[in-house]
Amino acid sequence: MKYLADLLTLSRFILALAIFYCCIIHSGSAEAVFLMFFAAVLTDAFDGTCAKKWPFPKNKTPKYRKYAALYDMVSDVLLAAVQVLFVTIRINWIIGLIVILYYTVICGSIELIVYGKFFGHPDNCTINSLARKNFPLAKKIILARRYGYTLCLGILNAVTLFATNWPNPVKCIGFTVGCLTFVFAWFFLRQRRKNISRDAIDIEKELTAKSKKTKK
Repeated sequence: MKYLADLLTLSRFILALAIFYCCIIHSGSAEAVFLMFFAAVLTDAFDGTCAKKWPFPKNKTPKYRKYAALYDMVSDVLLAAVQVLFVTIRINWIIGLIVILYYTVICGSIELIVYGKFFGHPDNCTINSLARKNFPLAKKIILARRYGYTLCLGILNAVTLFATNWPNPVKCIGFTVGCLTFVFAWFFLRQRRKNISRDAIDIEKELTAKSKKTKK
């Protein structure tokens, strides 16, 4: 079970590449791509949970897991990119453009403000970043971004679902199941909401300790 988190992250890479292939060769039905979208989102929701529940022993952690957070982040970015690409090319370019602007402008600005760099984390940010100066505020901003990111994923999946040739009752059932899945993933996987990264709590404690020393 300790390898389950790694397998879920790897499967997200594979699914993203499969969707990219469908975009490039203009092949693959919307039905197949929707199922791949949905499966990839589930791997994103549960790989962190599995990593925390079934961790490697400290003295037996594989060397490749040193960059586990990077692998997870790259797979997320790749998945988001191919989702937008598929919707833009194959379904509705206006919706795709709106999501692209959100990802690049809004998310990019947040990355620079909070971490001082693109694709940062609390354990990988600049000294003058908001995460180092005011972590509670940075945490709220990142959580707000996650709400937006989750909403974009839902929109992309819904657009793909309703572009399929499935009967309308099936689409409605799929939409309902998708909404319930997103609600479950967001509100019940608590560590996804409370912890921005594996070192978020340590940074918050460090800043709190410094604040107490300053007051004294």
